Amino acid sequence: MASLRKLGLVCVFGLLSAALQAATLAELTKQLEAQPGFIDAWRDSAKGRVLLSVSKLDQPFLLLSSLPSGLGSNDVGLDRGQPGEARLVHFEKRGAKLLLVQENTRFRASASNPAERASVVEAFAASVLWSGEILASEAGSHLVDFSSFLLADRHGIASRLRDSRQGAYRVDEKRSAVLVEQSKNFPANTELESLLTFDGPGDGNFIRDVAMEGTSLTLRQHISLIKLPEPGFQPRAYHPASGGIDISHADFSTPLGQSLHVAWQIRHRLEKTEPSAAVSAVKKPIVYYLDRGTPEPVRSALLDGARWWATAFEKAGFKDAYRVELLPEGVDPMDARYNVIQWVHRATRGWSYGAPIADPRTGEIIKGVVMLGSQRVRQDILIAESLLAAYAKGGEAKQKQALDMALARLRQLSAHEVGHTLGFSHNFAASRAGNGSVMDYPHPLVKLDAAGNVDLRDAYGDGLGPWDDFIVQHAYGQFGSAAEESGALARLRAQAKARGLRYVGDSDSRSPGSQHPDGVLWDFGADSIKTWDQVMAVRQRALQTFSIDVLPAERQLGELEARLVPVYLLHRYQGEALAHLLGGAEFEYGLAGDARAGAVRAGAKPVAAAVQRQALARLTAALQAENLSLPAALLEQLSPPSEGYERGREYFPNRMSTQFDPLSATQSAAAHFGSLLLNAERLNRLAWQHARDAAQPGAGEVIDQLLQATWKRSSAPKNQPTAQAVQTAVNWVMVDAMLGLLDGGRLHAGVDAELRQRLRELAEWLRKQPSDASRKAAAELIQSYLANPQTVKLRRLPQVPPGAPI
Repeated sequence: MASLRKLGLVCVFGLLSAALQAATLAELTKQLEAQPGFIDAWRDSAKGRVLLSVSKLDQPFLLLSSLPSGLGSNDVGLDRGQPGEARLVHFEKRGAKLLLVQENTRFRASASNPAERASVVEAFAASVLWSGEILASEAGSHLVDFSSFLLADRHGIASRLRDSRQGAYRVDEKRSAVLVEQSKNFPANTELESLLTFDGPGDGNFIRDVAMEGTSLTLRQHISLIKLPEPGFQPRAYHPASGGIDISHADFSTPLGQSLHVAWQIRHRLEKTEPSAAVSAVKKPIVYYLDRGTPEPVRSALLDGARWWATAFEKAGFKDAYRVELLPEGVDPMDARYNVIQWVHRATRGWSYGAPIADPRTGEIIKGVVMLGSQRVRQDILIAESLLAAYAKGGEAKQKQALDMALARLRQLSAHEVGHTLGFSHNFAASRAGNGSVMDYPHPLVKLDAAGNVDLRDAYGDGLGPWDDFIVQHAYGQFGSAAEESGALARLRAQAKARGLRYVGDSDSRSPGSQHPDGVLWDFGADSIKTWDQVMAVRQRALQTFSIDVLPAERQLGELEARLVPVYLLHRYQGEALAHLLGGAEFEYGLAGDARAGAVRAGAKPVAAAVQRQALARLTAALQAENLSLPAALLEQLSPPSEGYERGREYFPNRMSTQFDPLSATQSAAAHFGSLLLNAERLNRLAWQHARDAAQPGAGEVIDQLLQATWKRSSAPKNQPTAQAVQTAVNWVMVDAMLGLLDGGRLHAGVDAELRQRLRELAEWLRKQPSDASRKAAAELIQSYLANPQTVKLRRLPQVPPGAPI
């Protein structure tokens, strides 16, 4: 009986399906709102559907996802306005179904032979993203309900939540909907939107920070279907010394003696109206639009900074080719036709991003999306006010100086992130030449004035630097034929080098073990050692003047501790610059042909031994009580958080309940600088450079100096009552760091043996010293670990409060 009922249902559904197929396209859409455009669409508001009429089969176009609304968590990263990557897709008909297929653009053939191109397509898998029943076909057009595509997680939201350890989330279709009223259509793009509700555990820390109900996360997902750019765009070969961003693929049509790897410089299309003219107007300028939700004075600062690039395009020969405007009212910033600068709010301060969306076939940028975190400027003001003690009596001028500094930083930030969307990478060497480039990460140019007070005037540069002019010319300049272009670009790079412009990118700067002395984030000055001394003098003065006068009147007393963090750790990034000198080496980016022509130097040149030892002396001194003890007057003013407030991530760790914990602050600083010295990659390089040249410092010398500055120092300063306690706290962090380094297994065997020997000697030395609980316990810990690591539970290094982005 049950089987007969099932058979009956199958027959009913089959008849309904046949009836639908029998209906014409016109009949199925006569009650719907037509939206003609790139892919004709119909709004079905009654049923909450969007139907598409697909007429162009097997013809590629671009698919882009984005988020009109975000999660609000910097840690998870699902921000308002966030774009995905552009995918090359096409529709194809298979029986009664329409498939949406993503083409594999990572592997291709550029040959004119169709069979050769087809052989590569057939060798690598494509991806079917969606399948839908064809409701009706008429005159070559096929009607499908595209709602199921829109109601699926096309942006990777669930993956991002999983990867950030917030749990397993999935789309709940019952609590999701197609936003029919948001669908829009234009000749070159179709814009669609949906409301997605994700069901999940809701117990992740980051989720609890931002969500009203962590088990039910509702975001909007936007889908752009974009017509391919018109022919005529000329891809430009990427060069590793250009400072550009590349997009690459494997081309199996390259001659056998050449590499399969092909890389293009991503860039906007920019065409002169008079191609032969040195300076010419353009057919279509590059225009960026600022979020209308940006308040003043931020709005004016962002517009000013983003507009800096206009001068570089002018110098490159393009008149009125670039401009920045306020987004017109009623324009959807997700619309693929608009380059946008968005002011993005999150629960905590965090990074800003510039995302260029490029055609994967050619590298042509079709949309630039800038996302600027709104809380960064507040941190800049906080740092400035804390360095200046801006709320002392008569401090109005200092308060204005703090605001001016923060707005100057916003201008630079706006230019920086727009630069990424123009096709430019970071250049962390530019700080060697002052305001060398907006594409560096700038530290405020802190100094002391003639009276010995902290001075933040001119803390950030104004306008582009010489590197920025170079990268615009290299990416966008027009030089004639392919051969003429290649020669002209080579001359541009040679001229940049002759002017002293240097380039070090992300891959040689971000890692704690990076070795290039110029590849440093948030540093400044041509000489890292001199700048360290300058920053240390400013830090000392700021700590001496640090008091309740750094705090605005309406803030709770406990916030004074949060303001102490960036002042106490003011030297953290210049310390990283010193660390890059240890075992450091200079090298250049380029091609083999560049080296043969003498345009670049092959190999890596070690930093001079004397410079390395100066850096080592300063880094080990940073671990001594003289540089880590806080002034007594400062300690006396630190209050526990007021009722209704609590410590957050911007505070030092605490093991003293609500009272400020100066030892945890000390240990955080010690963990930072100790980790720089005891980095496995750095020690491995030091050992190798010493093996090649005995005059250079080796790993053993670094460890010896570290121990002499901490455990083996004769005594802490007697004029500082807390100095011994501070030094003991630092010493323990160093032991934990060295044992953790051994436990990590990343040292070469010889370096591992050298460290173990130094630790054995330290344990023996500690045992022979006058009775001291810490020395005795440290000796026992070291000996126990070296004898049997499994019997010892190692302590994690203390947490260092977030610094970047400053």
